[in-house]
Formats: sequence, structure tokens, C-alpha cells
Amino acid sequence: MNHSLHSETLQRIQTALEAARNVLSRFTAGAIEAEYKIGHDPITAADRQVDGLLRENLLRNGEGWLSEESVDDASRLTRSRVWVVDPLDGTREFVAGIPEFCVSIAMVEDGHPVAGGICNPATNEIFLGSLETGVAYNGESARASQKTTLDGALVLASRSEVKRGEWKQFVNAPFKIRPMGSVAYKLALVSAGLADATFTLTPKNEWDVAAGAALVQSAGGFVRTLNGFPVRCNNKSPLLTGLLACGPLLRDELVTLVNSPPASARRS
Repeated sequence: MNHSLHSETLQRIQTALEAARNVLSRFTAGAIEAEYKIGHDPITAADRQVDGLLRENLLRNGEGWLSEESVDDASRLTRSRVWVVDPLDGTREFVAGIPEFCVSIAMVEDGHPVAGGICNPATNEIFLGSLETGVAYNGESARASQKTTLDGALVLASRSEVKRGEWKQFVNAPFKIRPMGSVAYKLALVSAGLADATFTLTPKNEWDVAAGAALVQSAGGFVRTLNGFPVRCNNKSPLLTGLLACGPLLRDELVTLVNSPPASARRS
């Protein structure tokens, strides 16, 4: 991305996030009706309104579009620049009134997430950055955790995975586990050093993780899929394996832990 294009892209992301936050302010989290898609995922009027707004603010001629709430257009596969967005990641939390939901926007170039923006309107947090500029948290420069060991680290877990018992294997691990909704928000917190690591054990769609992956990498952090590959987007199928993200110095320890949970935890 050349400098002028990069600056204009970040400005578009910031403008779109602000517009989305204004739309969401018209809704009351915890007091909104939801419909349910196939697979029992909720969708609300807020999801649909923000989706239209993001498309209007972001998309330009020659660019592709992939959104959870838009009909997929295969022409995106021919584009080198593609927007990958989730108008409202954490809709379950939004419906329940839990302040762990966000708007997630990524710019993907030739499959690589290169810039991203995530806004949690309930907590008034905006994470914005690119591989060229680094990451800003509410306008201030931020970077991924510099912690050197998982001992005492804060690791953000999927609330649904914890409820299903998938994190029992880590019960004896040396870090603090905090269940939380919205994988995009968890990745944003890791990018700003507000948590040390996060990982998900179940597959996620590109729109769930593209912006967060861009932010973590822009902040100097580490992101990989569970099968060890970099996060690549704008695939024909948007479904990715689970992934992990952390500060750069936790990379080896976290990969080892996720691939080989403690024996005592496996027996429990």
C-alpha cells in the first residue's frame, strides 16, 4: 500500500467506525429484538443498518466486499483490495446487554490483512492501525504485550467455548482466563496490550478475525491459525481454523501450550 493510499484507507476506516457508532447509539443493548439465522446466530436491525452504512462509507470502484451480513459476491475473488467487515461482532452480547460487542473493519491486500479498525461503542474504545503506522488505542500509540512468560498472563477466552467446557484442558495452566464475547474485540485488546493473549479452539470466519489480525500484527504481536499458518483472507470459503494471538515474546510458549495442553489438565 503506498503512503497516500494507506492514509486514505485509514481515514475511511475511522470515518466508517464513527458513523457506525452513531447508528448503534440509537439502539439500546439488552433491549433489542433479534431474529435467528440458520445455525442459531442472532441478527438484529442494528446489524443490517451498520452493514449498509459501512458499505456506503468504505467501498470504492475496483475493491471487493465480504461482510457477514451481505450476500457474498464472488467477484471479490478477482480483486486485490477487499474490505472484510463484521458490522456487529458479538451480537449475542449486544442482545444480552453485555458490553463486549464491536464493529470490525479490515482492508485485505492480496490476501493479507494490512489495516484494521475496531470500535466497541459500549466502552467508547477505538482501535485503529496498519502495518505501516502501528496501532492507536483511542488516539494514543499502543503496542502488543511485552510479557515474556504466560505465568500470570491475562488470556481472553471465548465465552461460548468456556461454557461448552472446551477450556477445561487449561484449568491448571499458569495464566488467568477471562471469558469474553466477540473474538474481534478480544484481538483488539491484545493488539493494544490490554490483554496478553487470546486463542479460539473452533473455526472462525474471516470477518470475525481479519481486522483483529491486522491490528495485532501492526502492534508487533503474533497471530497464526491453529494449524500454524498466517491469517490469509479473501478465500472462496471464508471459514478459517481457530487461531491464536499474543505479544511477540509469548509466541513459542503459547503455541506449545495450545498444541500440547498440560498433562494434568488432560487427565482432569
